[in-house]
Amino acid sequence: MGLREKLLEKLENNRGEYFSGEELAQECGVSRGAVWKVVKGLRKEGFSIEAATNRGYALSPCSDLLTAGGIEKYLTFPCKIQVKKSVASTNDEVKDIASKGGAEWNVVVAEEQTAGRGRYNRPFVSAAGNGVYFSVLLRPKFSASETLFITTCAAVAVCEAVESVTGHKADIKWVNDVYMKGKKVCGILTEASFDVESGGLSYAVVGIGVNVLPQKFPSELEKTAASVFGQGEYPQEGRAKILSAILNRFRFYYEHIPERTFFREYKRRSIAIGRRVKVVSGSFECEGTVLDLDENCFLKIRFDDGTEKLLSSGEISIKL
Repeated sequence: MGLREKLLEKLENNRGEYFSGEELAQECGVSRGAVWKVVKGLRKEGFSIEAATNRGYALSPCSDLLTAGGIEKYLTFPCKIQVKKSVASTNDEVKDIASKGGAEWNVVVAEEQTAGRGRYNRPFVSAAGNGVYFSVLLRPKFSASETLFITTCAAVAVCEAVESVTGHKADIKWVNDVYMKGKKVCGILTEASFDVESGGLSYAVVGIGVNVLPQKFPSELEKTAASVFGQGEYPQEGRAKILSAILNRFRFYYEHIPERTFFREYKRRSIAIGRRVKVVSGSFECEGTVLDLDENCFLKIRFDDGTEKLLSSGEISIKL
């Protein structure tokens, strides 16, 4: 761990508490000048570090830039977190880690994505400082068929996490979009790599993007997208708390995929059951009513011609 990381961890874990330059220098085995140089650099990065004569330095409780330490202090399990200012895609960053043999629960977090994407390669707006954008490396040991539930259990984890921090109810639009008050606040993209020799899964990468702070969305998204917090609702360290809560809950559901522990909550939060929907699956396009959701998270739909079908993949649109 370099001097920057050591100082940031110390200040992050003791927000609002002052430490003298001499104390920090002795603890890190460097000069006071080196400490000041790092503090100056952190301020340029956007960290709100206060300085007071005869008191030293303190990270303001109101500072909202994400740090590994700021996330880890709310986690209930160890994982390797990297926080980056800007990347094209956190999924691509984690796939690179996976290709080099990285271990499960490597997590890349970005303040901004310049080429964030969702299902069907659609762009995902990832404005700097407005949300949490991160990807997780997994190396599943269960059967290939059960890896299909990684995305669905991640959706439940996001719902429970945002509810625990915001106090507002979250729902799921099949398969993996999280909605609040009728608008989308989160997208999830799972990508996998298969081992040619074994035929099994080499790794999976789960990318999660949550709109956290109130923001102005592009005109084409204004009617469908929203943020989990409204004006004046955002708490201190809100993004770090949501991100860590997602990881904590996702870890639990992921490890219990064979028992389908997530399913009850997934079905309870479905906004599709009982509603009329438009279904698009490949070249197939039709309208009908969703009757139920089975234990494999397949939608049971009765189409307007009276036929019924279990839908395992595809996309639905709902008039909310």
